[in-house]
Parts: sequence; structure tokens; C-alpha cells
Amino acid sequence: MQAFLKGTSISTKPPLTKDRGVAATAGSSGENKKAKPVPWVEKYRPKCVDEVAFQEEVVAVLKKSLEGADLPNLLFYGPPGTGKTSTILAAARELFGGKPCPPFKIVILDEADSMTSAAQAALRRTMEKESKTTRFCLICNYVSRIIEPLTSRCSKFRFKPLSDKIQQQRLLDIADKEHVKISNEGLSCLVQVSEGDLRKAITFLQSATRLTGGKEVTDKVITDIAGVIPVETVDGIFAACQSGSFDKLEAVVKDLIDEGHAATQLVNQLHDVVVENDALSDKQKSIITEKLADVDKCLADGADEHLQLISLCATVMQQLTQNC
Repeated sequence: MQAFLKGTSISTKPPLTKDRGVAATAGSSGENKKAKPVPWVEKYRPKCVDEVAFQEEVVAVLKKSLEGADLPNLLFYGPPGTGKTSTILAAARELFGGKPCPPFKIVILDEADSMTSAAQAALRRTMEKESKTTRFCLICNYVSRIIEPLTSRCSKFRFKPLSDKIQQQRLLDIADKEHVKISNEGLSCLVQVSEGDLRKAITFLQSATRLTGGKEVTDKVITDIAGVIPVETVDGIFAACQSGSFDKLEAVVKDLIDEGHAATQLVNQLHDVVVENDALSDKQKSIITEKLADVDKCLADGADEHLQLISLCATVMQQLTQNC
């Protein structure tokens, strides 16, 4: 949001110079510049009717109403020329796109979990005061970062990950329109690494296409781009833990770090392997998963990856080698 506000204050007019011909030349040369390629995520995002016109109208209003305004006062600025100190006024009765407007306004705040506690507290009062004419929609990744007074006034809607079938159909449609060759193994790997996030899957597919240069996208290319640790490497770590040799375990961990794999990625993949492993008892799984949580917390705090992985693998070795 701060970057957006800063961007609106930048003037797009050509600089004033004594020679007006220079400014005209600069403007004409700017028109000949190539347009930036549209990311596939935005290109294939479902759009509602008159969305482009609506976005242009919103941007025009924001540029006028936010001129000279700072971020804390963003929620309290009204439409230009009204002289009001609140953004939430009576709902408009004008027609938009040939359809009547609803009897209330909708305020959508994306990335609401990035707002400070003070800003959320100020928003609480606004939601209370203008509840008759306004509906608020807060979009966030972590609902725990929204203060309790706001969450208690909202209905929570949690969106589940998309199914593999829906993702495959959409990705095949995009690959067909963009003339991208992708193998069946690559498509399955793409769906698996995206974890139900279609936006992430489209981004990975676009990056893989640029990397291969028009050749067929395979599962190995998807694995390299997504930063996922290969299954063979994870199996090798489990084999070293089952051997009971600390030297082998240390060598495997060192090779893992030297190859550039992230420790947090290993923690996530190791969690799925441990949960789905039928050879481990419930008690052993609970001990390993508790250690995974501790290691994840330490890594988030900036602990050394090598030491944390050694400690984690040592716990796994202890549980695999002991008698059930």
C-alpha cells in the first residue's frame, strides 16, 4: 500500500524545458517503446464485466482524493469535492453499467494482515459507525494477525486448495493457448508442488517455459524452479537415519546444504513423509513432528541450518533405530 501511495505521487508529465521540441521528442519516443509482457497470472485471471472501466474509475478517484494524503488518513478521506472527513458516505443510487447499485458500499482491503494494530483499531471504529451503509471485506493470508475486535465483527470464509483435476484442466488450457509442451509427469509435478495454489502453478509454468526456451517442460525442470527437494534426496536422508551411522547422516546433511536446498523446504517435505509412513508408530510420529515444529521455529528465528538439520535428523535416527 505504501508503494502504491508513493507511486501515485509521481508525475507522468514530461519535464519542462526551454526547448519544447525536446519534450515532444521524448514523448514520441516513449510511445514507440515495447509494451511489457503481461504475466500469465493476470492474463488468465477471471475478470468480471466492466472491470477495466471500474479499475480506471477507482484509480482516477484515488489519485484525486489521495493527493497530499498520508497513509494513516487513507481510511478517512471522502470523495473529492465533498468536504467530508469519512470515506463511508451514503450509498450511491446511480446506475453503473446499466444496473442499479446495491443499497450499500463494499470496501475491500487486500493484504489486511499487513496493517498495523493501530490502523486496525482505527478501522474498527469505522466499521461500527458505518455498518448500515457499508460492508467490509478483509482479505488476508494469516487471520491470526487480525486483531480480535475485527475478527469478531466478521464472518470467516476459508478457501480450500483447488483439486488436482481442476488445476490440470486449467493448466492444460493455458498450455494449449500459449503453445507450451509439457509432459504428463511435468503436469503432475506442477500440480503437486503448487499445493492447490493455481496462481503459483501458473507462475511456475511460465518460468519453466522461459527456462526451456520452447522445449518440452519436464518434471525435473518444475522441481528445479519450485525449489523442491527431489524424492531421491529425501529417501537418502531416511536411509542414512535408518543406518544408525552418524557419519553417514552428517555427510548427507552436508551434501544437502551444499546443493543449495533450503532447510525449511526439507522440514515441510519431511513432515509429509513422516505422517504418511506406516512403519512408524503414533508415538514416534508425535516425537518427530514435535521436533519438526521446534526446528521450524528456530529456522524462522535465524538459527544455523546445518546444526538444526543435524539435530532433526538425529531425532529421526533415534526413533527409527529404537525398538517399537
